[in-house]
Amino acid sequence: MDLRDFYLLASLVACLLLDPAITQELIYPIREELPENVLIGNIPKDLNISHINAATGTSANLVYRLVSNTPLVRVSGSTGEIFTTSNRIDRERLCAGPSYEENECSFEIEVVILPNDFFRLIKVKIVVKDINDNAPMFLYPVINISIPENTLINSRFPIPSATDPDIGFNSVQHYELVNGQSAFGLDIVETPEGEKWPQLIVQQNLDREQKDTYVMKIKVEDGGTPQKSSTAILQVTVSDVNDNKPVFKASQIEVHIPENAPVGTSVFQLQATDADVGSNAEINYIFSTTVSPATKKLFALNATTGLITVQRPLDREETAVHKLLVLASDGGSSPARATILINVTDVNDNPPNIDLKYIISPINGTVYLSEKGPVNTKIALITVSDKDTDVNGKVICFIEKDVPFHLKAVYDNQYLLETSALLDYEGTKEYIFKIVAADSGKPSLNQTALVRVKLEDENDNPPIFSQPVIELSVLENNVRGLYLTTISATDDDSGKNAEIVYQLGPNASFFDLDRKTGVLTASRVFDREEQERFLFTVTARDNGTPPLQSQAAVIVTVQDENDNSPKFTHNHFQFFVSENLSKYSTVGVITVTDSDAGVNADVTLSILNDNENFILDPFSGVIKSNISFDRELQSSYTFDVKAVDGGRPIRSSAAKVTINIIDVNDNSPVVIYPPSNTSFKLVPLSAIPGSVVAEVFAMDVDTGMNAELKYTIVSGNNKGLFRIDPVTGNITLEEKPITTDVGLHRLVVNISDLGYPKSLHTLVLVFLYVNDTVGNATYIYDQIRRTMETPLDKNIGDSSEPYQSGDYLTIMIAIVAGAMVVIVVIFVTVLVRCRHASRFKAAQRNKQGAEWMSPNQENKQNKKKKRRFDWSTAPTTTFKPNSPDLARHYKSASPQSAFHLKADTPVSVKKHHVIQELPLDNTFVGGCDTLSKRSSTSSDHFSASECSSQGGFKTKGPMHTRQVKEHFYWSISTAYNCPIHQY
Repeated sequence: MDLRDFYLLASLVACLLLDPAITQELIYPIREELPENVLIGNIPKDLNISHINAATGTSANLVYRLVSNTPLVRVSGSTGEIFTTSNRIDRERLCAGPSYEENECSFEIEVVILPNDFFRLIKVKIVVKDINDNAPMFLYPVINISIPENTLINSRFPIPSATDPDIGFNSVQHYELVNGQSAFGLDIVETPEGEKWPQLIVQQNLDREQKDTYVMKIKVEDGGTPQKSSTAILQVTVSDVNDNKPVFKASQIEVHIPENAPVGTSVFQLQATDADVGSNAEINYIFSTTVSPATKKLFALNATTGLITVQRPLDREETAVHKLLVLASDGGSSPARATILINVTDVNDNPPNIDLKYIISPINGTVYLSEKGPVNTKIALITVSDKDTDVNGKVICFIEKDVPFHLKAVYDNQYLLETSALLDYEGTKEYIFKIVAADSGKPSLNQTALVRVKLEDENDNPPIFSQPVIELSVLENNVRGLYLTTISATDDDSGKNAEIVYQLGPNASFFDLDRKTGVLTASRVFDREEQERFLFTVTARDNGTPPLQSQAAVIVTVQDENDNSPKFTHNHFQFFVSENLSKYSTVGVITVTDSDAGVNADVTLSILNDNENFILDPFSGVIKSNISFDRELQSSYTFDVKAVDGGRPIRSSAAKVTINIIDVNDNSPVVIYPPSNTSFKLVPLSAIPGSVVAEVFAMDVDTGMNAELKYTIVSGNNKGLFRIDPVTGNITLEEKPITTDVGLHRLVVNISDLGYPKSLHTLVLVFLYVNDTVGNATYIYDQIRRTMETPLDKNIGDSSEPYQSGDYLTIMIAIVAGAMVVIVVIFVTVLVRCRHASRFKAAQRNKQGAEWMSPNQENKQNKKKKRRFDWSTAPTTTFKPNSPDLARHYKSASPQSAFHLKADTPVSVKKHHVIQELPLDNTFVGGCDTLSKRSSTSSDHFSASECSSQGGFKTKGPMHTRQVKEHFYWSISTAYNCPIHQY
């Protein structure tokens, strides 16, 4: 039956099981599928054997469960299918013992069907059918048969039959004699039980003296497919004739006795019989001559009883098996022989043996290794052995404690002792450990071997400083050779490898270092002010080969002593500030230094001889004004300051401070000539161009550029007849006058200084009468008074009429009278100016002693001679009035650059009003744009509005050349917001 038949039969049986009328026992035959002695891993799994199903048609709701505990099959819980498992079904193993064809090999399983509504208990009997998976085998590979030499022909001798675990036709079916040599034949006798017994038939007469042994082969075959067979050697010995000889009950005897059996212990009782009677049946037991004398010493044989006993202590390790050949003789020539094998069983009475063979030759029992040796360096070959056997002789070998060594197995009983990690002499210099060999007996016995390993130092460690950075401090002004510290380094090596010498690195010229002791001393005197910190390296080098070294940084800080006085950056400080600076404004900063440090450098400042004009911050050195400055009153201030440090002893120093007051353009020009706005000059028709017809002269009490004046004609010169020198103020004739030019001309002259940041202005009226003679001066003065009503931007010449000859006398009288008044005014004015000039020169001489240079300020009396400012010859420190920094007009003579400070509060330019007070009857106020008359009971005086750069002349029609020039000068005048000038 193949697998398909088996599967169909099992499925049919499973379907019938749900019917209660059908028996619940199923017999199922199956062949054994796997041959004997095959590994399980090669056996296929999940082979379908049978199928169980329910007849209800609701198999999906049934649960199949195997209740038998068998590893050979499994049942699917959902389908009821039976499968083999990984365990091989072997009939010969399952049904061990004699099996016949009518005896079946089977096993049963029990399966339940759930749930309870469909519950069934099914017993399945699985019959395992035999397959030819075993070959027939003889019991011994060599079969010995002894045949007496007087045996008759056709005599039969039984041959031990072969056995086959298979049954039926797969078992033994045929025997065959191979190489029978014609002396023997083979016959097979079949018993009623079906066994086949081979028998050897003697076919020739035998003669032991000619041939005592015949060697043949006997072959046995089974009937399976494929057929299996085996052979054995058949050895026939022809024996000598002897009627009866002693016969041992057992000729081959094997006994076991422990090696610690005491003396007198019975080993074995031999028994031999003899069919004869009388003396021929008396048996004597003796050892064969082949038994060694040593064995005879260990065992004793009773010649009468055949009892073998122990007569000396046994040692299995010396001899494990003793073979005794005992002869039983009845006095005849052919004694009976019995072989007794005495197996001495082991007792754990021997500790293991350790044989230590060094690969690295030891010195006085100590192995020396370099610490640079690689991992797995071989040290020794260890061989362990135990005279005991089995478990008692199984030896394990290990190192007793944790060391950087291990045992590497190379054979069953041999190990290599190797290093298991890198060695470090500085960590451990010597290792002493035991190698233990222990057997597995009960109790366990062990043996130890002591190993001593010393490491040889290599120069693999550089010297190490305890601190990588060494910081020291020392007071300045020390003595030479002062002890500072001892520099120390350690080296984990030994011997010369640990001998250290010290050496200074670069930048250490101030220090000495002892090469052996590491003592660091000062070789020079330190001055903190020259060098506060020293940074250098120290090298520590060992004497190894090659030498190793390391470095440490040394930082020496020089501590301060109060050996330096405060030092001002200048012995004489000079500061320049503008006049009109508000009170409490900063005027300068005193800079003082102290080369010391800490409290020795804490400097406090104070003023020594000041009369409370200034306030000095004692810490920042800021000087502030305690007054408001007026350069015209005092141009400089000088006082001393003192600096004191906080050291012990206290040190101090002093310096001089000069505060120079810089001029501010706070004074308008003052007109000196013409003396009044009502005077005039005669310009004859015969005057030639370029001749001076009048002059304007003014002064400014400011200095420098603030006192430089510029003269321009801003109105009244529309014909371009006159020209004014911008520096000297001289009015010259530009063209020769003609008849149409005869009459009174009013020139509006603007006098402005070159001050910065704002220029101040003054207007003056210059009347020029063009005619050959004056004629009626009174009339001219009357005309002058009438022109006061004409705006300054109008030309009075446009509305004047030719003078009548009748008025000529009146005009002349007026001129004479006016000239007298002018002379008186000039005399008074000159007297006043001379006194002012004297005071001015005295003030200038006081300023010459200062160590600074102010802008060029000339004597006011010399301005008439030289009032032109030459820009090409100006000093490099003098700038034009539009320079943004007024202080740059001055050059400091102090060692340091002049301080330029901004005032804390804006400078108020209100000290002086720009209006000059003169008698009302000859006072005229000129404006830039319009002139209005103000009524007065005492005299008539006029006022002009301030100049505005937004104004300008508007002319109708084309402008004459003279008009163009006048418009140009007028535009310059109106570019300033000029204040009103009175005189």
